[in-house]
Amino acid sequence: MAVEVSVQNFRQDLVDAGVVIETQDLWKTYEMGGEELHALRGVSIEIRKGEYVAIMGPSGSGKSTLMNLIGCLDTPSKGSYWLAGRLVSQLSDDDLAYIRNKDIGFVFQTFNLLPRATALHNVELPLIYNGTPTAERLERARKVLAEVDLSERMMHKPNELSGGQRQRVAIARALVNHPSILLADEPTGNLDSATGVEIMALFARLHQGGNTIILVTHEPDIALHAHRVIRLRDGKVEKDERTRSSG
Repeated sequence: MAVEVSVQNFRQDLVDAGVVIETQDLWKTYEMGGEELHALRGVSIEIRKGEYVAIMGPSGSGKSTLMNLIGCLDTPSKGSYWLAGRLVSQLSDDDLAYIRNKDIGFVFQTFNLLPRATALHNVELPLIYNGTPTAERLERARKVLAEVDLSERMMHKPNELSGGQRQRVAIARALVNHPSILLADEPTGNLDSATGVEIMALFARLHQGGNTIILVTHEPDIALHAHRVIRLRDGKVEKDERTRSSG
């Protein structure tokens, strides 16, 4: 079932302009031992459909916090977040679960694969959660594994795969529901440099295929694969610029 929102919580102007993500004065504050820690301090960004964006910053800059908010894994302390024209703060828990399952694909540094399950079963999981029939589920999982060049490894378990192959399984799992947005948090962080280059080539291919990609990284050479880099420092946007890769 598609997410439904009332008219006052929907912005057609963003949809018409191709804006899939808009944050306005986004704050995230944590209570730590009686003190307030501001992880984000008024972040306002706009990301359009089909963009390839890297979010960079040193440790503690707020980049992972921003990624969690964009992915609807957390809620802001104040400010507004519009996702595909919908005001996220007004969506129900069921709506948010639907978005995380169908609209957004997540790729994590640690892969987050089930160790005793095959690559095929790991990729199937999001489809199991949303009740996709078995035959369709297997067909879609096989197809997306083929897209990441793992057809011959789909019956292997994670401990039988290299780090790069495990990350490809994680990417396939993120793609199996055909999400419009792909969020990747340090996707090359646990990989050697040569394997990291291979994974970034795969992201470039996915972007060319139409995916909106948002990549969190602290590595400048990885960020340069994106077409735009948003740099955070102390919870604020320090710089937002195009890269040479954008042509």
